[in-house]
Amino acid sequence: MSDKALKRAEFFLNNETQFHLGFLPTEQSSPLTRNLDRDFARSSVEGVRTLQSVDRNVLEMARKVFQSGEYRKLTDSCVRVLRSGGRIVFSGCGATGRLSILLESMWRACCAENPELGAFSNQVFSIMTGGDYALVKSVESFEDYPVFGRRQIQEMGMGKGDLLLAITEGGETSSVLGTVSEALERGSEVFLMFNNPADLLAEHLERSRNAIRDPRVCVLDLSCGPMALAGSTRMQATTSEQLVAGAALESAAARLMGCEEMDPALQFEHLLDSLESAESGEALGAYIDFEAGVYKEKGLVTYFADACMLDIFTDTTERSPTFMLPPFRKKDDTVSPPSWVFVKNPLCSSEEFWNRELRRPLRCLNWTPADYAEMNAPERICANPPRIGKEDLLKFEVGRVFPEKRALTGRDAAVLITVGPCSGKDPLLRAFAEVRSMFAESKHLSIGGGEGTGDFSIRCVFRGTPLHLMEHLAVKLVLNTVSTGIMAVLGRITGNWMSWVDISNKKLVDRAIRLIAGIGGMDYRSACIRLFLAEEELENSAKPGEERTPAVQYVLRKLQEEKNRR
Repeated sequence: MSDKALKRAEFFLNNETQFHLGFLPTEQSSPLTRNLDRDFARSSVEGVRTLQSVDRNVLEMARKVFQSGEYRKLTDSCVRVLRSGGRIVFSGCGATGRLSILLESMWRACCAENPELGAFSNQVFSIMTGGDYALVKSVESFEDYPVFGRRQIQEMGMGKGDLLLAITEGGETSSVLGTVSEALERGSEVFLMFNNPADLLAEHLERSRNAIRDPRVCVLDLSCGPMALAGSTRMQATTSEQLVAGAALESAAARLMGCEEMDPALQFEHLLDSLESAESGEALGAYIDFEAGVYKEKGLVTYFADACMLDIFTDTTERSPTFMLPPFRKKDDTVSPPSWVFVKNPLCSSEEFWNRELRRPLRCLNWTPADYAEMNAPERICANPPRIGKEDLLKFEVGRVFPEKRALTGRDAAVLITVGPCSGKDPLLRAFAEVRSMFAESKHLSIGGGEGTGDFSIRCVFRGTPLHLMEHLAVKLVLNTVSTGIMAVLGRITGNWMSWVDISNKKLVDRAIRLIAGIGGMDYRSACIRLFLAEEELENSAKPGEERTPAVQYVLRKLQEEKNRR
């Protein structure tokens, strides 16, 4: 056994206990989806029904939260801060970081559509751990350092009169809690939103306890139980946060415009009813089989979209660490394997897209080695800072150029994704018609477009609200179901665990250990040693340009081989 691997394992066991998170509901296995892999093996439609069942927990939770004093305080504070000229800042990491950027974008779009809100357009901001670059590619391990969140609050210049809504699915993400600490020190009003019982977090985790029990912090506990895919907080946890935070922002917009406020819980219930209909289930199951079929033939998929691209990024970027898929590849990268799925807007260049979609300049991090050293970042980061600036983000060709680069295998597919009604005169449809012939197959996934729209039509009826919250939630729910279902069909899920997870941060290391322990029938310590030994062996055997083998799968295969030899 390698001494290096053993030392790394022992260090995690003895010194990283604050990242041993198996006691949290969001890290546990939902009894509703325990046989998710088997359900999808029977049929994708049956698997879809199983996945969707857990979303009802979000509705039950939301009804209570919308009646709470904490939620009323949040909505009242948002209106007061905006009217007084202050700023609302959302902060998050990973899925909640992308949600934070989406909420800012939704607000800016709403202000552009409603002239009476124009004066408030530049008063809502977002902080994403890793900056805007992390929209399209995860920045590994950044979430483990509270000082990074602190620095982003400093660079935002938050102070008295501003409001921070920090969003962390588990309630323990260090970088997000760092934004809480810094905003408090600067005199800002602070709200903290998460998806585990507050008392449980405060009992076990010091970093969470410090924030939760600070009387200056207003806590919104959105606990709604385990995720449909164990530990995958990009699903119900982020759905609940998008619903509640989005509803608060939408309420503020309605009050500032003097218009009627819709009941967000009732709207969400209607959305779930539509997505759970027999017609929608059949369409979702058929689409899952289609995209999974492309991957089985070693083909690539490219989504083409316009208004919902940020929503799509919140799902596609998460597929890489969640299911160990190749991340998006930059245009000058000729070594890394291409991502299975990519996203493009056929109407504009990449830079034009970001300017139009975000309605603000790109907000990327340009920290130098000296900056990282000042923040006491690990030596490996100080010595080799990640390239996550604007120039690097623009190397991802998400605009109209070179769609043919995604159509080289002869087995590739182009998928148009639209939300709401569209007609043949729509510029997006015309642009898609010009590129689809480059691909072996092309399909149209329509969400709420009406009966008979597209090859796969997902039934939804939307009532116009200032931020179009339900349209955004519909895209999220559909793509979460699609991406999870595809991975189940392809065998990258065991039970309802993501057994092909990438161990790119401490939380994921813990999750991988617990998965090995549960499936392999061993104690936590033995599973930890196995994981770090496997990680070292895989690092030593890795070859440039090849897809990486997940350490969890490597260990499970070894265990099966040992069992077969006995």
